[in-house]
Amino acid sequence: MPFTDDSEVQVRAVKEKDWKLLRHLEYKGNTDYFDVPVGTDTDFASVPRPFIWFLPSYGKYTKAAILHDYLWRCEVPAGTITRADADALFQRAMRELDVPFLRRWILWAAVRLGALSKPDGRKMWLRDSWKVFPLAVLALPVVALPAVLILIELAIFYILELLFYFPLAFLGKVRAGAAPAGSPIKQVNAPYLGVREL
Repeated sequence: MPFTDDSEVQVRAVKEKDWKLLRHLEYKGNTDYFDVPVGTDTDFASVPRPFIWFLPSYGKYTKAAILHDYLWRCEVPAGTITRADADALFQRAMRELDVPFLRRWILWAAVRLGALSKPDGRKMWLRDSWKVFPLAVLALPVVALPAVLILIELAIFYILELLFYFPLAFLGKVRAGAAPAGSPIKQVNAPYLGVREL
């Protein structure tokens, strides 16, 4: 396997959706070699929340996703690899990790679409577009309806949370004003919609 035997995923949470590597990941391909160092930031696979049910943020492809994050954040800006080549390496690493054919190609198409949001990601994009669009058309009927339903349910639950939050926050302020100085006050956390990612 191109990921060496000591390439074990060990991370520490640093934010709600961000992690830091506690052990390095080493990828050795036929011609490619990348050592993802300790301390590298990752969010695993960047999957929008309405699609998490279909493509979770982590799975068989976790090492490939961490490598891809490293390539996009470090190697692409350094000019050692293009975004298109980083995305191709992501797809190859998923194949080497035994990620099923259609899943890995859909993940690859998603990162190629994501590259359009980066100025340098548009370079060589047309070269891959003939593969990206059929995959998007293939995935759309499977994911579109559930994604719309999930967005509706997220909005409904957010409204429900707001209905609880405002009275609780108001009561918290009333109690804080009436409590003796130095008394512990329960914190009331504001809800958030969080549609972009889990």
